[in-house]
Amino acid sequence: MINQDAVAVIFAGGKSSRMGEDKSLLPFGGFETLSAFLFHKLTPWFGRVYLSAKTHKFGFDAPLILDSYPQSSPLVGIVSVFEQLKVHEIFVLSVDAPFVDNEIILKLFESKGHHDAIIARSPSGTQPLCGIYRRTLLPKAKEFLNHDNHKLNALLQSVDTLFVEFEKDEKFMNLNHPHEYQQALNSL
Repeated sequence: MINQDAVAVIFAGGKSSRMGEDKSLLPFGGFETLSAFLFHKLTPWFGRVYLSAKTHKFGFDAPLILDSYPQSSPLVGIVSVFEQLKVHEIFVLSVDAPFVDNEIILKLFESKGHHDAIIARSPSGTQPLCGIYRRTLLPKAKEFLNHDNHKLNALLQSVDTLFVEFEKDEKFMNLNHPHEYQQALNSL
């Protein structure tokens, strides 16, 4: 376990337009849904694990944080989480990144410091939905939201962000398209 106070939030509110169906509800790893798979995977490592989404669409019992704003973006999710939870920091993971493991998470948490965000970066680039976000970035996140700028990479460039380097991309594989989902199922 990271520690008893550590909070993880699985972001599962995307439109899944490239997948053609809601990827958070696809079966995965012996579970009815990808959401359930990740929830059960993260639960032993964190004191609390939440799902973040627009609606309650999950067929299992898990704490849910609904978006407080009508737009659909991870930025909306981050602002909503900090507005609803009185926590200093959250670990954020996208529901379509099932191969992120405790080795990656531990490396992020070991990279502590007085940063607004601690974000994974692999050879393919920044992984904004695999990292630690702190409440200190909430004013800037709200400013971005008020200006209808939903680009997380732009937000991360405007605050004190520590990028933690990882040598390989495999564990950061995102399941955006049907062929990536099939490839992930085959590799289990």
